[in-house]
Amino acid sequence: MELKDLRIVFMGTPDFAVASLDALVQAGCHIVGVITAPDKPAGRGMQLQGSAVKKYAAERGLHLLQPEKLKNEAFLEELRSLRADLQVVVAFRMLPEAVWNMPPHGTINVHGSLLPQYRGAAPINWAVINGETETGVTTFRLQHAIDTGDILLQERIPIGADETAGDVHDRMKETGAQLLVRTLQQLTAGTLHPVPQAHLDPTSLKHAPKLVTETGRIDWTKPVRDVHNLVRGLSPFPGAFSTLSGKMLKIYRCRVVAGTPNEAPGTPVTDGKTYLHFTCPDGYLEVVALQLEGKKRMPVGDFLRGYRFE
Repeated sequence: MELKDLRIVFMGTPDFAVASLDALVQAGCHIVGVITAPDKPAGRGMQLQGSAVKKYAAERGLHLLQPEKLKNEAFLEELRSLRADLQVVVAFRMLPEAVWNMPPHGTINVHGSLLPQYRGAAPINWAVINGETETGVTTFRLQHAIDTGDILLQERIPIGADETAGDVHDRMKETGAQLLVRTLQQLTAGTLHPVPQAHLDPTSLKHAPKLVTETGRIDWTKPVRDVHNLVRGLSPFPGAFSTLSGKMLKIYRCRVVAGTPNEAPGTPVTDGKTYLHFTCPDGYLEVVALQLEGKKRMPVGDFLRGYRFE
């Protein structure tokens, strides 16, 4: 079988998934259906907005499905009617077995880590939060337990010392898209050799659970490098936060400044014009880009020109 003969159903929702779908289209793959999330209210007017994958699929005339529930029999029947040889999942929701086990070649997932490390919903964020200098992308076959299926291909990606999760995301979506195409090329050529994930000591595994509000709260008593990594790992969304004069302050870009502070952790130190530092026990966090509650995101210099410290 050649790649163009493979009947593929693609499942995904955000911009990260669009890169993979586009790579399949550019490679000449036969996309018989695209599954994405239902439209959701967004923006100031809370108008219904389609996902990034929906917009891409609609522009190219691809057959689109937006099921509310993946176990709905009407949806399952329509999915069967597409007669897919293979399903591909990139940044979508958890699939029931009735869906992932449907096509003869099963379902392949693109995951933003070097599995088995960082299984879960937010692998890019947690790799940066934990100060990793390297991550990667994995293609693997879905099975019962989340992110535990046989590994197909992997590619490593370095993480720069000041890179944010957004920076890594933008590079990874392209790397993942090309890795997916190579995976399908090897699958159709019969040269793919799945490898079971290693049975590691559970205590050695690093996890990537869903981000919650409390994840972003900055603890200024922690080492400055840990705070720096938290800010990087939650930028551009949802953002690490603290308070300034009783208002929420989100920090999006920062740098570590060496020093031995005399002030209490979390104390703002500034000349009121060019720099804003917050103290940690072992140094200062220099703020580069921030957003005060009720204001726009801006560079620190613009912020300081319009803010009067108490």
